[in-house]
Amino acid sequence: MENNLLDDVKKKAQLWLDGNYDADTKAAVKALMDNADTTELIESFYKDLEFGTGGLRGIMGVGSNRMNIYTVGSATQGLSNYLLKEFQGQEIKVVVGHDCRNNSRLFAETAANIFSANGIKVYLFEDLRPTPEISFAIRYLGCQSGIVVTASHNPKEYNGYKAYWADGAQVIAPHDTNIISEVNKIKSVDDVKFAGNADLIEIIGENVDNVFLEKISKLTLSPDSIRRNKDMKIVYTPIHGTGATLIPKALKMYGFENIVDVPEQNVLTGDFPTVVSPNPEEPAALAMAVEKAKEVDADMVMASDPDADRLGIAIKNNKGEWILVNGNQTAMLFIYYLLTRWSELGKLKGKEYIVKTIVTTEMIASIARKFNVPYFDCYTGFKWIAAVMRENEGKMQYIGGGEESYGFLAEDFVRDKDAVSACVLIAEVAAWAKDNGKSLYDLIQEIYVKFGFSKEKGISVVKKGKSGAEEIKEMMSRFRSNPPKDLAGSPVTIIKDYGTLRQIDLLAGKTTELEMPETANVLQYFTQDGTKVSVRPSGTEPKIKFYIEVKLPLANADEYEAVNAAAEEKVLAVKKSLGLE
Repeated sequence: MENNLLDDVKKKAQLWLDGNYDADTKAAVKALMDNADTTELIESFYKDLEFGTGGLRGIMGVGSNRMNIYTVGSATQGLSNYLLKEFQGQEIKVVVGHDCRNNSRLFAETAANIFSANGIKVYLFEDLRPTPEISFAIRYLGCQSGIVVTASHNPKEYNGYKAYWADGAQVIAPHDTNIISEVNKIKSVDDVKFAGNADLIEIIGENVDNVFLEKISKLTLSPDSIRRNKDMKIVYTPIHGTGATLIPKALKMYGFENIVDVPEQNVLTGDFPTVVSPNPEEPAALAMAVEKAKEVDADMVMASDPDADRLGIAIKNNKGEWILVNGNQTAMLFIYYLLTRWSELGKLKGKEYIVKTIVTTEMIASIARKFNVPYFDCYTGFKWIAAVMRENEGKMQYIGGGEESYGFLAEDFVRDKDAVSACVLIAEVAAWAKDNGKSLYDLIQEIYVKFGFSKEKGISVVKKGKSGAEEIKEMMSRFRSNPPKDLAGSPVTIIKDYGTLRQIDLLAGKTTELEMPETANVLQYFTQDGTKVSVRPSGTEPKIKFYIEVKLPLANADEYEAVNAAAEEKVLAVKKSLGLE
């Protein structure tokens, strides 16, 4: 079997040596073929880098299973072909943006040239920009589509390519599968039109920045609180990424005047020299910013990931120690603040709504119910939040939506998660809390006392390469066919299988259909005592993800630390039940 695979791989690599590829690419392919260790050769060619429903993402390098100008070229030609079919006889316009990663500018310019070679008008950002601004620009400039070259918060070896539709959201059905079909029809490098038409490429930048920032500056619900706390000391780091271009400006436009940077992390580079991983979900990524906060005695720390769509924050607890706030807690703070202020300002008219993903804390649902505001559950990923927004456009007013993975969207003029607006909003929440004699830590405790304590833990099991993908598939199959009967001693009462769109109520002994737009490879288990566990393979990384949420009562803030410790023990017990210990 392995010999057959190696033979197939060598044949595929030979096509690259014989084909219309540049000299550097051919030299790199030959080096792989000449290497006695065939591991890298196999990983680079054993399959084609799949254009999935989220676009492309992979390790950079030569080969059909790597991010390079040829895989980006095939994706862009396929998307161009679909746009030309879908919008026959119309002027077609697209936006092209990119992040700070190595080769991102090259890939963006390659895509711009291919779109223009196909007669499509291109608005190409002059330099790196936050992903949410690309979503905004598609809507603002009246485009039918757009792409952003980014691998979000993946390690430095990765890059990616996200495709958007006319509403500024990542593509979903039917466009996603139709685009994939067109991309799969590109069988040769000769099918790709690489020679661009400069007349169809327009460089954009500050003209779009200014409109985007102006709209964000109007989101404020507590301008007086900001005015009274304008000197609040905020440490911000872009972690070498695109947030540096807009977030400090946005904070200042909003009224915050005391922004402290982390100079070493202002360096815009895809090498991410100060972090192992540029992911604000990981404590190490915020370590330098927290040290800076201690040095200057800051009020809070905020960090955005390389494409500035995710936000991580750190705050002081009541002992003056710096702690990290997880994505569920941040989303909870946002929703609680937005609904409280909308209610206080008389803006809740009965036609507003919020959105969360199925793996995000149920605290958000509890808060929404308290304010009598409808909430929608959707699949993981902001394209699904955007789909809910699209369905409700003109019928209901969007207030906000978020997910546990540090993404939030506080406005309807963008259709992807947005760290630019999230940064200014969390600063506003802090200013409002301070105005009311509280810290953000106090506010988190207040929410838990009102709605019950909830602790969430995300666990990712990494399984790399071809063998890893097979292991993940096997693990999902095992959980589906042999679900846990109890978690931490509490019986499982409900199983939701989004792969079959079935909900099994074990207490009632009945099965019902889940109302979702399509199937997804996600399993959820709910127990008698309120524990929720979600299991799914990552769509962008070689991981299987487990999302654990446990519930405990919290009578008052004085019990917070004891209840938090008890919840930690409960999470460990749930992990053990899942075989993760």
